[in-house]
Amino acid sequence: MATITELKCALRETLESRGVLGQLKARIRAEVFNALDDQSEPRPALSHENLLINELIREYLEFNKYRYTASVLTAESGQPEVPLDRQFMANELKVVEDPSSKSVPLLYGLLSHFLNSSGDSGPKLFLRSSSAPSGTREANSLPGASDF
Repeated sequence: MATITELKCALRETLESRGVLGQLKARIRAEVFNALDDQSEPRPALSHENLLINELIREYLEFNKYRYTASVLTAESGQPEVPLDRQFMANELKVVEDPSSKSVPLLYGLLSHFLNSSGDSGPKLFLRSSSAPSGTREANSLPGASDF
């Protein structure tokens, strides 16, 4: 007859091999964050920019199997539980993908673009705040469709 210790060990190994133990730990962490979160201090509204940034980060985290971190990001940021459609994100970022780029997170493509750019705007990229008037696009903001 198996001892309690042996049963606990077998149960733990089974839960780990199925990926359930990690999910449970992540869920507990997220619930602890929610419980500790000061509800009297309202969160700022999730802006369009933050929604996209959080989604780029979530896609990267899940691709790299950082699911626990992704679940905490979702819980803490107020990001919708259902991920945004990748094509929607690409359209919002004005990015055109080729078939090979679709196998990795959009964040990799953006980073690759900037690391491999010819530097025709000088040694540094001049970034501007997203507070530019609506409908205008700064010259050195996010890459356009022709950049990919």
